[in-house]
This record gives sequence, C-alpha cells and structure tokens, in this order.
Amino acid sequence: MRKKKQGFRRPVIIKKPKQPQEQPSVDPITGKKIPKSFVFSRGKLPAPLKQLQMDLRKLMLPYTALSLREKKRNNLRDFLNVAGPMGVTHFFILSKTATSPYLRVATTPQGPTLTFKIHEYSLAADIARSQLHPRCPKDLFKSSALIVLSGFVSGDPPLQLTTNMFQNIFPTIDVKTVKLSTCQRIVLLNYNKDTKLIDFRHYSIRLQPVGVSRRIRKLVQSHQVPDLRNLLDVSNFVTKAGYGSESEADEEAATVTLSSDIGRVNRASTKSAVKLHEVGPRMTLQLVRIEKGLCSGEVLFSEYGKAGGKGKSDDEMQGEEDEEDQDGEHPEDSED
Repeated sequence: MRKKKQGFRRPVIIKKPKQPQEQPSVDPITGKKIPKSFVFSRGKLPAPLKQLQMDLRKLMLPYTALSLREKKRNNLRDFLNVAGPMGVTHFFILSKTATSPYLRVATTPQGPTLTFKIHEYSLAADIARSQLHPRCPKDLFKSSALIVLSGFVSGDPPLQLTTNMFQNIFPTIDVKTVKLSTCQRIVLLNYNKDTKLIDFRHYSIRLQPVGVSRRIRKLVQSHQVPDLRNLLDVSNFVTKAGYGSESEADEEAATVTLSSDIGRVNRASTKSAVKLHEVGPRMTLQLVRIEKGLCSGEVLFSEYGKAGGKGKSDDEMQGEEDEEDQDGEHPEDSED
C-alpha cells in the first residue's frame, strides 16, 4: 500500500513574554551610580496633594517607582528595607499638618533630610488647562530631567546643602557624550534671597530651527501632503502672508548650534531656538529644617528656632505624622 503523504506542518513558534528590562544602577558612560527615588506620603493627604504626589513621581521618571503602593501600616523602616535592594537613593515624603503641607527630601539610608514648607502649588493638570496648546509628547518621560539651580549662594551652609541634595537627585551628564535627543525636560529651582522662597518649575524643552517658517516646519514633521488646490503655484504655499517670514520671535529666544541631528527638522551644524514649555507641577517652597539623619537626628538648621537639638520641636511640624508601627508591612513596589 502506498503511504499517504503527510502535508506540510507549519512549525509553531512560541513567543516568550517580554521580561521587563531592569534599569541600570550605574551609568555606562560616566561610571557613576544612577540615583533612584521613592515618592510617598506619611499620614492622610487630601485629594489635591495625592495628585501632587503622582505628578512628582512622573517628574522623577524613569528612575522612580511610578506604581508604588502604600499601606496604612507601612512605616519609614518598611520603605527603607525595600529601598536598599532596589538601589533607591532618595525619598520624597509628602505630609499635611493643620496649617500647611510639607515636602521632605532625604538621602537614604542615613540622611540628611531637608524639610520644605509648601506655600503654593499647582498640579500638572491645572497648568495644562491654563495653556492654549498644552505640550506633552509621548516620549517626554523616557529620559530623566536636567536640573538647573539659580540664586543659591555657595557661602550659606543650608543653601549649599540644598544645592548638593538636588544636584545628586538627578543623574549627572557628560556634555561630551550626552545624546541631545535625551534632553527633553528641565527642572528649574530659583532661590529668592529676599523672601527665602524657592520657585520649583518643570519644563519640556523644544527646539525650532531659526529662519524656517511654521508651514515648512509642520510640513516636514507631519509627513502629509499639503492641500494646494486653491493655490496657483507651490511658491504661494511658502510665501503666503503670515507664514513666509514668521519665526516666532527667534531673536528673543536663546539659540544654539546643534552638534547632531534631532528629529527631521533640527539638523546638525544649524542654529535652533531653545524654548521651554511648562509641564508642571509647580511649587513654592521654603526650607524650614535640616536634620542630620533620615527624618531624625541632630537638627542642623531650623527656620523657627535654634539648631543643634534633636527630634521635632517646632510648632509648625507638630502632628505631621502618626506614631509609626514597629511591626509594619512592606510596601508593594512596582516600576513602570
């Protein structure tokens, strides 16, 4: 008997689920440790402050736990136990008293801790609603933000410690090797010596070629064929009134000469205008306390009293936290 020919069987390819990429702990170019952060709260927060917490987590991307889950029983020691294996170097802790909200920025595991009183704040959603054309590209948070400090006097010890703290929160960059395409955001801290307040701002960076009209720029970026039915010649599209010489105040904006191509419009060795677009959140901060340890220890600076003591002694800070439970649970941490 003739054997039946077996038909061709297509091999089954089993795709393995993609494993989440672990973030590097050391910068491969600079060789320095990459700072990572936890943003969480102590005590009960109202809804606007909870949203501010989420805005701060987004600002600290990609080196933060965006989906960090907190429980009422979690105490500071629980977060510290989780932070060690994950390479977390800084804590951002939000809290609310009867008078004001506070933000503590601490270096793990041994401090110091800087406590800021939040005088005013605006959420990222509030800033977007106030803008005619909000700008938030999908890849805006793939790279960490740059940090710029203004007005901080080097001779003042509290301000010098504040400068060192914020400089170490974000990864350092090497100007010779950094890719310009990764420089998408900037965090600006401006200190006013008269009011002793710090303006905290978060911007996205936008580059526009100098001397190129808006129509040409949009044509290159959109990849779409323009509608020329009502025009006699293609030159009318370029020289149409209101667009031919429009440069969106290139003279007033800061211009730079690019060392590499960025996108389809900004080319190397050409001048581009650097423009900032506020993303949020926005805060007005006042430094009120510096503690030597992690939310404890010797008080190195106090705005309301004498430094050198231990523990919390200012009326402004009373009731900031409930007593911590020694048998707390581990917070659930997951990074997006």
